[in-house]
Amino acid sequence: MKIFLTLLLTVLPLAAQITYEGKSGPGKGKHIVFVASDHEYRTEETCPALARILAQHHGFKTTVLFGVNEKGEITAGASDIKGLEALEKADLMVIFTRFLNLPHDQMKHIVAYLDRGGPVVGLRTASHGFKIPDGNQYAKYSFRSKDPKYEKGFGHQILGNTWVGHYGRNHKQGTRIQLIPEQKSHPILRGVKDNAFCHAGAYNGIAREGFTVLTNSQPLVSMEKDADPDPNKKPVPSTWTRHYTAKNGTKARVFHSTQGASQDILDESYRRMLINGIFWAAGLEKEIKPDNKVEFVGKYQPSKFSFGGHAKGVKPSDLADINSPIMPKKAAE
Repeated sequence: MKIFLTLLLTVLPLAAQITYEGKSGPGKGKHIVFVASDHEYRTEETCPALARILAQHHGFKTTVLFGVNEKGEITAGASDIKGLEALEKADLMVIFTRFLNLPHDQMKHIVAYLDRGGPVVGLRTASHGFKIPDGNQYAKYSFRSKDPKYEKGFGHQILGNTWVGHYGRNHKQGTRIQLIPEQKSHPILRGVKDNAFCHAGAYNGIAREGFTVLTNSQPLVSMEKDADPDPNKKPVPSTWTRHYTAKNGTKARVFHSTQGASQDILDESYRRMLINGIFWAAGLEKEIKPDNKVEFVGKYQPSKFSFGGHAKGVKPSDLADINSPIMPKKAAE
């Protein structure tokens, strides 16, 4: 019985993760860990799709950690992400979370990663990735942190912005991603075409000192790709790079995009920019080619993003085959 329980405890922490082993390519030898749990924008679809592209086409080892319920099913916004110890030896963390309050034995791995100065890629709601009550050991990482040494928490201190607010209306206004002309030679924009279309409404990004802003978001008057820009909304920053200073003094790379919903990555240019940003954050900017492969691996059939709209009854193991559909079960309409 003792041996059985030991084996069970060894297996359980891995139940919320999948790993894709890259075979060859510029990412060979690099391990990227995706932390995926938000309530609305289908991070559980975006993250494995990107992880497969990076593994299959570019040789990275990629691990995706999902928020799960008590049955081990992927659950939007769940504050239970087993397997975060994978960050101990990770070369890069890609985080797409929203309002999480993780157990201490899970959150400590994210904190340790940041303390050692690991590079970070943040998508969409990662700006308000944690909502942790006052008095909690990790309260300073909360998106409204009032800690004078860590004001506005993880989003502000690491990614550059905490939750600032919506700038375009979801499902009413699409978003056009405009390249900053002065940055078109930046490695992250290699092969990226101007005016990519994203389904999610724009966020109100605010540039700060130390940002290299690569793109702006322009809200449109409708959900049509070729719709006119909203005349009442000027473009605002939507993609940038910066550095944060870790506890050990390391200056670590950060790439952040205020978009990233499951339907956003249907646009090839936007998807390419995210892949390029991951290469850059991992220190592989010399390997960014304008024609690097960014095609989906397996059938990608994203759900329309919404609260409560995640595909029900899906376990991480259902996505373990790199060619399995994302998602294998569609969310109820």
